[in-house]
Amino acid sequence: MSNIKYAFLILIFGIFIGCKSTKNLTSEGVIKENMTAKQIIRENQKQTADFKTFQAKVKIDYSDGKSSNGVTVNLRMEKDKTIWLSAPLGVARAMITPDKVSYYNKWENEYFDGDYSLLSELLGVDLDFQKVQNLLMGETLYNLKDETYVASSNENSYILQPESQKSIFEIFYLFNPGHFKLDSQQLSQPLTKRFLEIDYKSYQLVDKQIFPENVNILALENNDQVKIDLEFKSISINEDLRFPFEIPEGYKEIQLK
Repeated sequence: MSNIKYAFLILIFGIFIGCKSTKNLTSEGVIKENMTAKQIIRENQKQTADFKTFQAKVKIDYSDGKSSNGVTVNLRMEKDKTIWLSAPLGVARAMITPDKVSYYNKWENEYFDGDYSLLSELLGVDLDFQKVQNLLMGETLYNLKDETYVASSNENSYILQPESQKSIFEIFYLFNPGHFKLDSQQLSQPLTKRFLEIDYKSYQLVDKQIFPENVNILALENNDQVKIDLEFKSISINEDLRFPFEIPEGYKEIQLK
């Protein structure tokens, strides 16, 4: 993976974060065999976090099988409008809006100002603002109201999958029986040998709302593998926030091929 992609990946998926006035959330739920897909979706949507602004820090551990790195980044978010990320000392920053993705890196004197193609390439899934926000907030990448789902279960989770799975793109959602947030979401593209798994290992309560605490991301493509572990800390919500972002003059634009 190039330095450009690595730095961008750290900023974008090293976001999220933490815990102000938080409590660890444990699940003592028991699987009920008669739960329907509609009931599971209804219970899940009751837990969607309701906030105007969000800020936090996240510890990120990254590995691609050849190298591993760790970093902590700051995140600020205005729900449905802006995701702002900053590495320590502001040496790299990203600004994500529904219209575009912007990024600059003072280490390399370079910047990117364009669409979501770079992010989509990183994880092998077509991304937009809503999907990135959902990933960070522990929500399903795709709107559950856009498909008809069937329900099943294993020992630990309820499982939803589209009633009509597509051979080129398969998706599974696993929900916790205690609080009905995601345990995992898994997207497979067999024909292109791509697989994305996002596991939400633990959650925390912040002002009576549920946010991820530890998230593991695994992206596979052919023989390439990327693993990202996120630990969320120091969350605060609904504070007045600024989103300073200005690409320095003289930087070289990153050109995607």
